[in-house]
Amino acid sequence: MKSETDRKSVFTRRALVLAGAQGLAVTALMGRMYYLGVVQGSQYETLAEENRVSLRLLAPPRGEIVDRYGRVMATNRQDYRVFLIPEQARDVAATLEKLGRIITLTPGQIRLIERKIARQRAFMRVTVADNLDWQAFARINVLSPELPGIQPDSGTTRWYPDADMVSQIVGYVGAPAERDMDGDPLLTLPGFKVGKRGIEKVYEKTLRGTAGTTRVEVNAYGREIRELSRTEGQSGDRITLTIDRDLQRFAARRLGEESGGVVVMDVDSGDVLVHASMPSYDPNEFNLGISRENWRALIQDPRKPLVNKCTAGQYPPGSTFKMVVALAALHYGVVTPEDEEVCHGHYRYGDNTFHCWRKYGHGKVDMVTALARSCDVYFYKVAKEVGIERIAEFARAFGLGEDYGFELPARHGLVPTPGWKLANTGRPWVGGDTLNVGIGQGALLATPLQTAVMTARIANGGRQVVPRLVRAIAGQPTEPAPVGVIDLDPAHLAVIRRGMEAVMEYRGTAYTSRLDLDGFAMAGKTGTAQVRRITQADRDAGVKNEDKPWAERHHAWFVAYAPIDTPRYAIGVLVEHGGGGASAAAPVARDVMAEVLKRRRPQASGETRKV
Repeated sequence: MKSETDRKSVFTRRALVLAGAQGLAVTALMGRMYYLGVVQGSQYETLAEENRVSLRLLAPPRGEIVDRYGRVMATNRQDYRVFLIPEQARDVAATLEKLGRIITLTPGQIRLIERKIARQRAFMRVTVADNLDWQAFARINVLSPELPGIQPDSGTTRWYPDADMVSQIVGYVGAPAERDMDGDPLLTLPGFKVGKRGIEKVYEKTLRGTAGTTRVEVNAYGREIRELSRTEGQSGDRITLTIDRDLQRFAARRLGEESGGVVVMDVDSGDVLVHASMPSYDPNEFNLGISRENWRALIQDPRKPLVNKCTAGQYPPGSTFKMVVALAALHYGVVTPEDEEVCHGHYRYGDNTFHCWRKYGHGKVDMVTALARSCDVYFYKVAKEVGIERIAEFARAFGLGEDYGFELPARHGLVPTPGWKLANTGRPWVGGDTLNVGIGQGALLATPLQTAVMTARIANGGRQVVPRLVRAIAGQPTEPAPVGVIDLDPAHLAVIRRGMEAVMEYRGTAYTSRLDLDGFAMAGKTGTAQVRRITQADRDAGVKNEDKPWAERHHAWFVAYAPIDTPRYAIGVLVEHGGGGASAAAPVARDVMAEVLKRRRPQASGETRKV
């Protein structure tokens, strides 16, 4: 049995060991605390701050699109909207039922809201409705105590004041698709929209702007407690177009229910003043959310309102092309202006008969008369002598079949050649192909923009002016494209211009559409392009164009420039399936050109105007 002294000795050693162990533990703990709190204090302070504070992006205002005088064509307006915070609603169904008495909520909308709620946390807000009018928004604010979980809010949304009259130019915005993702975190923001068509799409990054930020305090679950600070984003740049908004409106209204396009451009600068394609669509519908019924109506409309007819519509240019054939013939010495041909209403070539639009012909005509009366037989013969390669060369020089680098997506038309035909059809070129091209038919295709460019180059003396649509970005003027000069004899060009002037004179094809404006006259050329071949059976039966179904009627063209003495403006007008160029397209061109001259004659090319 151990003595009392031994027991005390053992206890003392154990106490010392335990005390030492405790001391070491306390020292280690204090060292660790010192390491974490002092040595790595700033790092953990940052981590804690990041857990407490969330940095969130703010969408910047989108840049405006304005006309040449600063008048708005695409802008931002206040957007009244309503959100729902499910955890505050208690009974979501009851809240939505009450809200449905103030604003329209369809069963489909309610199902969509419920799906959104199911996919996210209960404290996160869900969009219930946007683009509300002020009356509905005010009623919701007044009744908000009776609508638990409902949160009225206001932001901005894109707005197009002129709707369908400018939609083919400015385009519209919509939610970004996968192909739109370019690494910008802005695109991940709920409700953020990007350009889908037109200038909105082409200049998307310029218009988008730079994101702002907000620092908000959140709890451990990510619920927002309060906003700590805010830095507003930088607005996108303003884009100034060459368009004159008032003229654009006039041209769109003048086309009315017709399907077609009107382009007016400055023959010296290339500024496009009018770019009207009708019918069109309301870009605000796409921004606000177009209904299935309206979308189906747009895509099923035979007049194709979604197609920009000025740049994407390709049509045989008809007799508007005859000026190019005549210039090629004069340049290569195939004919002189005085040489005459006799038109009996048809021309035999090989086994085929090529008809003139006038059944019994025009009799004896020289070049100016052939242009004035649009004699097909004269140009069949001239085209045969000139040859397709020379015609194609001049067609390209005057802007057909060419890419101008235009700001909107544009198709290039088609200037056919023997090589093109062999490569695309496997068949060789024949003489009849040349005759068809000689009157603007066959495989030859052009857009209204291209016909306006062709006319501008005739009017300005052969300078290869290039059309442009954007005048300035963020207040900085854009540089016009370099301009080449076509190798032309001024005397030859004078003959063509005289022929275009004669079109508007007595016995010319557009005599009834001459300008009724003191001090101004217009030179032009009509064109009627066949959609389908006129058979001999049709001729024998006397089938008229207006008796055919709309889709089988001829396209109507008219091109012109004015004033005659000092040309300033060129115009190209197409009326799809409109019939004759003289009856359908020329009156539109006359009225639009008259409006151009009345509105803009006091102005110079660098003009400013009060708006």
